[in-house]
Amino acid sequence: MDIISFLIDTLKYTLAGLVVFGVGYLVLRPYIRKQGHIQLLELKKGAQAQLLPLRIQAYERLVIFTERINPVNMLIRLHVSGMSARELQNMVITEIRNEYQHNIAQQLYVGDAAWEMVRKLKDETINMVKNAALGLPEDASGTELSRTILSHLAKQEESPYDTALLIIKRDMSQLY
Repeated sequence: MDIISFLIDTLKYTLAGLVVFGVGYLVLRPYIRKQGHIQLLELKKGAQAQLLPLRIQAYERLVIFTERINPVNMLIRLHVSGMSARELQNMVITEIRNEYQHNIAQQLYVGDAAWEMVRKLKDETINMVKNAALGLPEDASGTELSRTILSHLAKQEESPYDTALLIIKRDMSQLY
């Protein structure tokens, strides 16, 4: 009989312990979940606080990129007296590609619309330079190429560079 009463007592205490554990678990589970959710929100908030300066810097760099590849600015910066059209064309295209490669990682921090506009602007600028050079004679000077490019830009109703800046600013305004 001692063994049977021992087993019954052990079973009673075990069941009582399991019931207490089960009730405790059911009572504390919502609290634990809520605390986990609060910690997750705090981590996200901290990550956002760290990312915001990087995102702002990325938008700043895209604005600088847009201004640097604008032919109005770039031709003044790159043109050297006595340079042929072919030399200027190669220098301009190389400069655009280098600027783009220098800023390519910024796509991680900016919106899709802003990055797509920058990529499209780069391609359009390279094509504009190539097309302007195609219409010139082989012995054309860099000055003639510059005039042709600027003339093409002046004929456009809206500057693609101003449009790109507007899209970048609009995209950035969504951060706030």
